[in-house]
Amino acid sequence: MTRTAVIAGVGPGLGESLARKFAAEGCRVALFARTESVIEELAADLPDPGQGLAVPTDLSDVDEIRAGFATVREKFGPVDVLVNHASAASWQGLLDLDVEEFERAWAVGGRGAFVCSKEAVGDMVESGGGTVIFTGATSAVRSLGGTIGFTAAKFAARGMAMDIAQEYGPEGVHVAHVVIDGQIDGPGTREQHPDRSPDTFLNPDEMAETYWHLVEQDNIDTMPFEVHITNGPQNTEFL
Repeated sequence: MTRTAVIAGVGPGLGESLARKFAAEGCRVALFARTESVIEELAADLPDPGQGLAVPTDLSDVDEIRAGFATVREKFGPVDVLVNHASAASWQGLLDLDVEEFERAWAVGGRGAFVCSKEAVGDMVESGGGTVIFTGATSAVRSLGGTIGFTAAKFAARGMAMDIAQEYGPEGVHVAHVVIDGQIDGPGTREQHPDRSPDTFLNPDEMAETYWHLVEQDNIDTMPFEVHITNGPQNTEFL
């Protein structure tokens, strides 16, 4: 079965690894992100020519999201898999964060994920099922303090994931929330943390395997809602 997958929020690191893994498993992969050059280069470099589709999209813009899904349907057909992977960095506390930055974090991680899910799940219900995965963080389950915009958006995404799972699970739509508890290895990450041991970073290619495992399960009654990815006993990121 050839699936059509949308990865909403693609950049170097886990987003790229997800695109490569899904394409390697035979998916047609649509890449949503604002940076056109990044997704066009990645789409052209996926395992089989024609499997990748770059869809320049501001995931805080409702109209752009809807237009992006229309482009995917025209090129690939209905959506079978959605990964809500986008988030907006918002690393300040209550008194330092301005309203505009808070709203940006919510617009991308909250409203953007809502609109993407609405578009994708509509396709999945009509076709008899599919998979929606939300990329979460430690902040989605316990606040770290001082990151109120990011935390609010991640809590919202987790709540939406749970609600969609309960509403559409009986119709064959598997919804999973992936809690990432650690720092993802990526371009420049180790240079920014020269004193950190390599085993305290999360490998994005290995993480992508977990996401794919959630997609390929075929027994809706035993599918997990929440999966935690950590760097195990070496985890120091969120102590």
